[in-house]
Amino acid sequence: MGVTRQKHAKKIMGFYKHNFQFREPYQVLLDGTFCQAALRNKIQIREQLPGYLDGAAQLCTTRCVIKELESLGKALYGAKLIAQRFQVRNCSHHKNPVSGSTCLLSMIEDGNPHHFFIATQDQDLSNKVKRKPGVPLLFIIQNTMVLDKPSPKSLAFVQKLQTNQLVPEYQKQSIVELKEKEGLVKQEGEKRRKRKRAGGPNPLSCLKKKKKKTQEGQEPSAEKKKRRKRKRNRVKAEAMQSVQKNEGE
Repeated sequence: MGVTRQKHAKKIMGFYKHNFQFREPYQVLLDGTFCQAALRNKIQIREQLPGYLDGAAQLCTTRCVIKELESLGKALYGAKLIAQRFQVRNCSHHKNPVSGSTCLLSMIEDGNPHHFFIATQDQDLSNKVKRKPGVPLLFIIQNTMVLDKPSPKSLAFVQKLQTNQLVPEYQKQSIVELKEKEGLVKQEGEKRRKRKRAGGPNPLSCLKKKKKKTQEGQEPSAEKKKRRKRKRNRVKAEAMQSVQKNEGE
């Protein structure tokens, strides 16, 4: 068994353990097509599967699967012998057996409460299993068992769960009512009312300071004008005195 394949399976198992509460021993439902593929590729399911899943596994099937293999005659006789060695899980078709694929689909209804894996080579059954969240899918490629990656339905289910979108409305309302009963909502409101914003500088004081600076800036300008006026008058007086002196001579 390749190291890469083991890492791949371990990562997927971590997903199902964390998000769908899968625990050992893992319950694996096998159909006739998987048993036939294992026989043809000389795969020892009971010995190899626990090592691949990195945990104890209970191999099981249903009466409907065994009945179907019996009805198919000698061609699937070996697959029937393999299936008969597994534990038989009770289904709802005691009196009226159905096809193996229909029976396995009924075993994972209502959210797969028993945490079954489905092991099959039936492509139609595989596609239907992928439409149900939280159902790991096993199949065989050549002489290798493969755990399929989580389906888009499983990934979408987990995403909704993480964003709290799966909580029913009545439960959300119950949470709000419980908070109100305990006074948590009221306390939060009081804290918000008591909260004060940090005060800034008084705008009137800012205006006064600005006006004062303007007046101080005008005083030097007025003083300069007075000095210039006195200087002009002095120059004119000196000029007049000079003219009068020249005329006297």
